[in-house]
Amino acid sequence: MFEIEFYEDIKGNHPIENFLDSLDIKMRAKILCELELLSEMGNRMREPYSKHIDEGIFEIRAKVGNNITRILYFFRSGKIIIVVNAFVKKTNKIPRREIILAKKRKKDYIERMG
Repeated sequence: MFEIEFYEDIKGNHPIENFLDSLDIKMRAKILCELELLSEMGNRMREPYSKHIDEGIFEIRAKVGNNITRILYFFRSGKIIIVVNAFVKKTNKIPRREIILAKKRKKDYIERMG
């Protein structure tokens, strides 16, 4: 099994947890189920559940009705997965700013945590 951690910034803020708390109960439950599956399968998880996006950033998708939420994450050694970004998807493509934010948080995490 893989351990899943949510990104925490240098000030101790938890943007992923805050995002999850803002969602309705059905979407939050769906995301938690997808994260549990990711924890069990790790890097063996493939489409349609998981997809490589760019530079070691992957996504999982959660859909409830017409709402789609994307969770962006990366792998660390020792079977650790770091969730760095989450957002509600409103277009066919992932907005570039969301990928940039995920890469920025990945870089920050690696610089601070080693």
